[in-house]
Amino acid sequence: MAIIALVSGKGAPGVTTAALACTLTWHRRLVLAECDPSGGSILAGYLGGALEGRRGLGEVAVAELRDGNLEAHFWSQLVDLDAPKRERLLLPGVVDAAQAGSVTPLWQRFADFFVTLERGQPPFDVVVDCGRIQVGNPPWPLLRAAATVLVVTGARLADLSAARGAIRAIERDFTDHRVPPGNLRLLVVGDGHPKAEISKALKLPVIGHLPDDPRTAEVLTHGGTVRSSRPLMRAAGALEVPVHSLLDRRRARLTWPTAEVGHAV
Repeated sequence: MAIIALVSGKGAPGVTTAALACTLTWHRRLVLAECDPSGGSILAGYLGGALEGRRGLGEVAVAELRDGNLEAHFWSQLVDLDAPKRERLLLPGVVDAAQAGSVTPLWQRFADFFVTLERGQPPFDVVVDCGRIQVGNPPWPLLRAAATVLVVTGARLADLSAARGAIRAIERDFTDHRVPPGNLRLLVVGDGHPKAEISKALKLPVIGHLPDDPRTAEVLTHGGTVRSSRPLMRAAGALEVPVHSLLDRRRARLTWPTAEVGHAV
C-alpha cells in the first residue's frame, strides 16, 4: 500500500490516535512514522517513556546530515510495537526544536525512502502521522508522495470549517506540484453531522468513521492495555479494507497500458 498519510486542520481531533489505532489493528507489515513537525507523542504517551535514550526521526535525520546514510540508521531507530514480530514498527517523532530543525530540510529524502519500503524484503507500508497542516514547515513532500491522504476531521461544524481550510491548502499544493488527483479522502472522528452531509460539504468522499471511544483514546494517548474488542479499535481495523481497495484501484489506473500511437482505442 506504500505511504498512507494522515493530516488534519486546526484543532481537529486525533491524527496520532487514529494512526496508532490503524497500525495496531491492520494485518499488513507497517511502519508508523511520526512526522508531525510539532513533535511526536507516542514514546512518552502510549509507550509510557519506557525506552531510554533518544530514538527516532530526529536521530535518523542527524545521521543523514552527518554521513548521508539514512538507510543504515533507519532500522536501528524503530520501536517494535508488537515485539518480537517486527511487523508493527514505530519511528518516533522529534522531541525538541533542535531535532525539528534537522528534519525539515530532509522531508523529501524521507518521502523518497519511505516509497522504497513497499518494494523491500520483506515489504512494509508506511502510515505517516503528518499532524496539523497549519504549522510551520509542514511535511509537504510526504503528502505529495502518499498513495492516499486521509484528512482527519471531527463531525461538527467547527471541525468541518478547519478541515475545509486544510483541504484547500493541500489541493493548492498538489495542483502546483502536479500531484495526480483522486488520492484525498476524509476520515471522520466522533459524533455530529452524518457522513453524507460531511462529504457533500467538503466535496470529498468519506472513507471511514472512528467512533467516540474516550476509554480507548485515553489508552492510546497515555498508555495501558489496548483491547481489540473496543469500538475504536474495531473501526480502525475495518478501515484497512476500504483503504486497501482504494490503493489497489489507484495502482491499477497508474499501470493501465496506454494505447500505442496510430492504433484506435
